[in-house]
Amino acid sequence: MTFTQILGHQRQKDILRRAVASGRLAHAYMFEGAEGIGKRLMALALVRAVFCLKGTGCGDCTACRKVDHHNHPDLHILEPDGAAIKIDQVRALQKELSFRPLEATKKTCLIDGAEKLNPAAGNALLKTLEEPPGDTLLILMTPQPEGVLSTIRSRCQRLPFSRLGREHLKEALAERLGVDETEAHVLAALSEGSFKKALGKHRDLFLERRKDLLKTLTGLSQGSILPLFDLAEALAKEKESLPDILEIFQAFFRDLLLFHHGRPEQELVNIDLLETIHRRAGRETDSSLLRKLGAINASRQQLDRNVNRQLALDVLLMQLAA
Repeated sequence: MTFTQILGHQRQKDILRRAVASGRLAHAYMFEGAEGIGKRLMALALVRAVFCLKGTGCGDCTACRKVDHHNHPDLHILEPDGAAIKIDQVRALQKELSFRPLEATKKTCLIDGAEKLNPAAGNALLKTLEEPPGDTLLILMTPQPEGVLSTIRSRCQRLPFSRLGREHLKEALAERLGVDETEAHVLAALSEGSFKKALGKHRDLFLERRKDLLKTLTGLSQGSILPLFDLAEALAKEKESLPDILEIFQAFFRDLLLFHHGRPEQELVNIDLLETIHRRAGRETDSSLLRKLGAINASRQQLDRNVNRQLALDVLLMQLAA
């Protein structure tokens, strides 16, 4: 994928294009921003522009195609081995970077998940950043720059990436991929500007499962405690998806609050559940909705601190069923 084909991030494209054209690329960049918003695509587009036989990142020449298939001999990609990037991985990379490029003018390395460099690996990488070979380009990518050693951050040119705007993402989903307008609206709203989330494994969660989850949630009551505990138990098992499920719950109660205040339907997330919103809104007050939104936010913070998920969800669902 070329710079032109990547959705959004025009400022970042301009900075990188000018650096390539002028021959003034930094030896190391840190691409910072949320997951799935295009950092890796941009990194590969930059590598393609540097390696391209035509000097344009054309996407058609042999070098560009090798980058696309991740089999260019001068492109190295470093990712976590399990939960962390380990020192042995960094040492192997340093050995590769000590050799001259085989086909391109530079050897490049993409470090995806730089916040997962363990302390030993981070300190080892720091040596390369302090004394980089002249024909080396390092691109670190992270959604959590504060999790990267400050000494590493200070030796990279930092390039922040923002989330894609909701309307921009909605248009892309509808026009480029043929997603119908309602689905595009819901996906764009819940994916938080992440094209990857909108089209990956989250798609079913944000569309079909969302409807089932909200149907179950709105059917709960404090007078029938067993279904409430059953739902909490089921959700507690979904550790990976739980933050997004809570986002679905939060968006629903926010929709109710907006509806109370007469906001246009297009400002809501769940525009395909308007009947449910109308019906549920009559049972809520502004105060009750604000309490429930606060309870969801508190639960998300607790879960980030690795509290007992089952207990936290029991308490949350009792508050949401009130």
